[in-house]
This record gives sequence, C-alpha cells and structure tokens, in this order.
Amino acid sequence: MEGEIYYPNYTLEREISNLIKVWISVVVSLCYCYVSAKFIPRGMPRFFSFIPVVSLFFALPLKLHSVQLGGNTAFFIAWLSNFKLLLLAFGEGPLSDPSLSPLRFIAVACFPIRIEKTQDGQNPPTKLENSPKSRKDGHNSQNPPPNGQNRDNPGRETNKEGNKSVWNYAVKIVLLALFLRIYEYSDRMHSKVILVIYCFHIYFSLEIVLATAAVVARALFGLELEPHFNDPYLSTSLQDFWGRRWNLVVSRTLRPTVYEPILCVSARFMSRKWAALPAVMCTFVVSALMHELMFFYMGRVWPTWEITWFFLLHGACLVVEIGIKKVFKDGCRLPRVIATPMTVGFVMVTGFWLFFPQFLRCKADVRGLNEYALAGAFAKDVVNRVVKLGNFGAAGRV
Repeated sequence: MEGEIYYPNYTLEREISNLIKVWISVVVSLCYCYVSAKFIPRGMPRFFSFIPVVSLFFALPLKLHSVQLGGNTAFFIAWLSNFKLLLLAFGEGPLSDPSLSPLRFIAVACFPIRIEKTQDGQNPPTKLENSPKSRKDGHNSQNPPPNGQNRDNPGRETNKEGNKSVWNYAVKIVLLALFLRIYEYSDRMHSKVILVIYCFHIYFSLEIVLATAAVVARALFGLELEPHFNDPYLSTSLQDFWGRRWNLVVSRTLRPTVYEPILCVSARFMSRKWAALPAVMCTFVVSALMHELMFFYMGRVWPTWEITWFFLLHGACLVVEIGIKKVFKDGCRLPRVIATPMTVGFVMVTGFWLFFPQFLRCKADVRGLNEYALAGAFAKDVVNRVVKLGNFGAAGRV
C-alpha cells in the first residue's frame, strides 16, 4: 500500500547482529576493490569490476531497519563509499593514492577522511586542512565561489570548524537530551515549534555522529575527519549556507563526482563564467535523488518527491543568486544583520514546506525516540548483567 511504513518488529540485539554482518561485508568488499585497483587498469574495465560492489553497497542498508544505525550506515556506504569508488574507477579521488595501506583505504572509503600529502610526498598521520589545496577544495561542490567572489576567508572557517572544543559537543549533547524531554510534551506545543526543534535536532545529531566517527578514525588510524559543519545558522546567503557551512562532507563528495564533470562539459557550450550554473543545478539534482534514497532506507516509504522539489528550489535560487553576483559583483551584498535572518528563514520555511513532510511521513521522529528508549533499556540490561556477574563472582570467592 502506498505510504505504508515498513517497520518490522526487531530487537536491538538482532539489529546489532545485522549491523556487524553488514560491516563485515563492507570490509571484505573494500578489500576486493583495493586489490582490484592494483591490477585492473583505470577506466571502464575497473568501473565494471566495481559495479558488483557498488550494487551491494546500495543493497546492504536494506538489511537494517533502525533510523539511527540504518540511516548512518546508508550514508557512509551507499553515498560516500560508492561515490569514492566511482572516482577510483577512473583513477581519481582520495582512494586513488597508491601509498594507502589496506586499513587506511577502508577508512578513507567509509568515512569523510582526506589525506593530504606533504612536500616530500609522504602521507602525514593527520590531515592538513590548512594547506592551499585543501582550502581550495573546501568549497561546496554545489556552490563554488564564482570568480573568487564571496570567499569570506574559507581557510579560517575550516580551521575554526576543525578545532571545535569538547565543550561545544557536550553542550549539543545536553541540548539533544533536553529535546527528548520536550518531545514528551509535543501534544501541548504548536507544530511549527516542534519543527524548529527538529531542525536543530537533525543538525546536532549529524554533527555528533560525524564527530564520533572522527574520534574512532583518530583512535584507530591516527587520522582526522574533514570538517563537516561550520555554524550554518550564521549563513549570509544560500551560497554561504550550501557552500561553506552546511554538511561539507556531502559538498566535497559531490564536487569531484558531479559538479566538476558537468562543469567541463558545459564549458564546451558556453563561457567559463556561466558554465558553473548548469553544473550547480545538476549537483542539486543528484543531491536530491540521494536524499530521497536515504529517506527510503530509513522509512521504507516510497518517495513523494517533496525532498526533490526542495533541492530543485534551492538549486534554482542559488543559480539566480550566483548569476546576480556575477553581474553586479559586490554591489548586491546585504548587511549581515539582514542577510542572515533572510537566509536562515528561507531555509527553514522551505524545509517546513517540502523537507519535513517526508521526514514525518516515515515517522523518523517517533521511531528515533523509540530507538533511544531501546538503547537505554539495552544498556541498563547490560549493566545489570555485569553487576550480577560481579556479585556472583564475589559470592563464589567467599
């Protein structure tokens, strides 16, 4: 039935078991890709050799049904890994570095890690986000700075994002816990207030998930993850929001896979000055389709295409904004005190209109809260078992 939510009865233990199986499959598949890339020449031969793995990575998230575990796994393997493997097929992207060890290859493939080479050609243990190349690559694939305009010192912003303190994340965790308490009284609150809270909930959740992945990458491989958010609530334009502040991980993934190839093609038919506009629009189209896929993984609800219209609307508005900036140079800038509320307000209003209906239709909010409760009960059960074992061991010694 259309619109019906596929939400099977599963236990957290079974979901964790499936998660382990999924990630074992991911590791084995990436080992195959690592070896294949050493022997199969780049281009179509390597591309066809990767097709089974790419197809598997699109299918594996269907083994998971939780919003948290399934959604994050889908993002890491169906989006990030697949796009990086497609780049590797043609000898491009971060995985094309022949000096990568198998473990680093797997880490870079699954997570938003980029290893920059030093001047002696060696891979440093951590990223070099402040290098000129990384500052250049730090712009959004959906939204490159046109002709050097509106750069707003991206190198400084990246460095700032890359050094967020532990307290910054601690405050966001506390706020998330507060949101969970607020949701208990959602029936007494206006629906628009709840949607505003959802906006911050999604933002905080994404940032904490990526920060957690960064801790794991640092502990296991001595690597740093790329900056992922840069205070999007301070955006002064759509170009600033999509290009330098919101979900930079996706931006850097879409740039080499979609934006740059389309830019090269469109530059053959129009001047370089305007060739970026169709490339921007095509990037938003791909982003829209991938977001539809992510929501399908989380809810098993067939898309009704509001999310696609959300990204098409923002892509069209961004194309207009970039075009105006190209024509009028810096003469059309608004003061920050006006530009920031207008930008954030536009993103939130269009999100309420087109983005959140699909989010609510798959009951991601309700299911997410249930999963928090399941995780809490599971942790409590584990603690109780450990305490009982400890008491039993103490009684045996007596």
